[in-house]
Amino acid sequence: MTTPPITVALVTLGCARNDVDSEELAGRLEAGGFQLVEDAAEADTVVVNTCGFVEAAKKDSVDTLLAAADYKDAGRTQAVVAVGCLAERYGEQLAEALPETDAVLSFDDYADISDRLRSILSGAKHQAHVPRDRRKLLPLAPADRHATTDVAIPGHGDALPDHGGTHSGTGDAGAQVGGVLGDHIPEQLRPVVGADGEAGTAMGAGQPAALKGRFVTGAPDELKIDAPDLAAAPASGPRVMRRRLDGGPMAPLKLASGCDRRCAFCAIPMFRGAFVSRRPAEVLREAEWLAESGVRELFLVSENSTSYGKDLGDLRLLETLVGEIAAVSGITRVRVSYLQPAEMRPTLITAMTSTPGVVPYFDLSFQHASGPLLRRMRRFGDADRFLELIEQVRALAPSAGIRSNVIVGFPGETEEDVDILCDFLSRAGLDAIGVFGYSDEDGTEAETYDGKLDEDTIAARLDRVTRLAEELTSARAESRIGELVEVLIESLDPATSPTTDSAAAGMTDSAAVGTTAQSAADGVGRTGEGRAAHQGPEVDGTTTVNGLPEGVRVGDLVSAKVVGSDGVDLIAEFAALVGTPDGRLAVNLTA
Repeated sequence: MTTPPITVALVTLGCARNDVDSEELAGRLEAGGFQLVEDAAEADTVVVNTCGFVEAAKKDSVDTLLAAADYKDAGRTQAVVAVGCLAERYGEQLAEALPETDAVLSFDDYADISDRLRSILSGAKHQAHVPRDRRKLLPLAPADRHATTDVAIPGHGDALPDHGGTHSGTGDAGAQVGGVLGDHIPEQLRPVVGADGEAGTAMGAGQPAALKGRFVTGAPDELKIDAPDLAAAPASGPRVMRRRLDGGPMAPLKLASGCDRRCAFCAIPMFRGAFVSRRPAEVLREAEWLAESGVRELFLVSENSTSYGKDLGDLRLLETLVGEIAAVSGITRVRVSYLQPAEMRPTLITAMTSTPGVVPYFDLSFQHASGPLLRRMRRFGDADRFLELIEQVRALAPSAGIRSNVIVGFPGETEEDVDILCDFLSRAGLDAIGVFGYSDEDGTEAETYDGKLDEDTIAARLDRVTRLAEELTSARAESRIGELVEVLIESLDPATSPTTDSAAAGMTDSAAVGTTAQSAADGVGRTGEGRAAHQGPEVDGTTTVNGLPEGVRVGDLVSAKVVGSDGVDLIAEFAALVGTPDGRLAVNLTA
């Protein structure tokens, strides 16, 4: 009699980096014999990948854990487990504060996540970790960090002793497949290194490649699993176990983890650790696997992408890597995120504006524009320098997308500082602006500052800057009317007519009339939604494309003329098919 697999649901909160980490956990769990389910109510255990960025995100994580715990009273759920940034940051403190949660796991537990969950489900009490500053786990000198092989870094794979018994931390040999090998795994499934240095299986070259990646923990009777994503995963490494949880045409791809900067308001380096780049070969292998899985746009993520390569001996490594990623077969476009303004350089701007397949998209976290306040934040720059940087970008790519985040209410901020910020935003022409109200973060330098502002003052400034940001970004979107944009189609609605009210909402009267008249004249077309080059995933708005011919599919890149806007969202009319995932001719299919 076959024992049914244990089911697990993964709930992910926070940023795209957390999305990657959840897919790593999903890969490890599936390889460990667990069955992934989407509905938490149908899961034996619910794993919540938490966010610990700011106060609001922490509250959202706690609320989600409590909501998941309710399933234990009314459904099949037996355990709720916290992982991710909030769990790493607070460890035993979180476990004590939330007895409804059955366990709080550290990044150090990720490699053994299957064993941890089985133990928890069996009734064993997991001892939560004592929080520690993960920056201190790696050498101070970036160049020495890759020699350290015993520090867990989500998304960076696991080190495996080679066949000679020595340990490889270079990422070029002794690759581990999955990081979960044990004596219970049959010999024919163990990875070996051939004469050419490539990983294979002990079954020989004539055996199906589909066995690659199917390495599991647990008893031998749990070895039979169906993990197509893992079967296609890179077989040389150190590789990352990853199982896609979102089947859309966009996927995040992790470049690096951690941060060496010491911004006074930010706690992230304390629980994410010092900056470590992934090796280019490892990134490229994962890019190839994602492309084979149907991904068309790769969203390169890290805590600070501009630092990529500094620990590998080449601070300009990103300039060449983006082109290599864009050249991966099947990839339509590459988008870089998390750029540090103080580390931007002319060569990187050129690479991001001129490399085929790399979209001119600049995610620049200015945080403020007042020079004195930025120094107090332990950051560089001011309004004039930031405007110069924007001018450099737009000189090479006038329609480039530029987004930023700003903080209001930082200790010591004056009304004059807010005026400087508002003036800068009014002149910058940004496509998207995230506005955050300051809150103390445990363990940060700013927590100790004097000059704290009261909640009402912070709320008033947050409202002022948010309203301005919405007005400015809406105007920026409206200024794109008449432009031809390239849109990656992410969803199709065959039942929606191009003339529906929802598609025309927010458009100027003349644009709405023009769209309606054209659609009536054509009498054809479907509606699709996607993102133009200047629109990042989830936070920068979308583009609705009307008049799509029947041949267009999800994952296609189309050219469309912008005819209207609604806030930061655009409404456009299909012009031509630019690129397809399956090699169909990118001919002009104008409706």
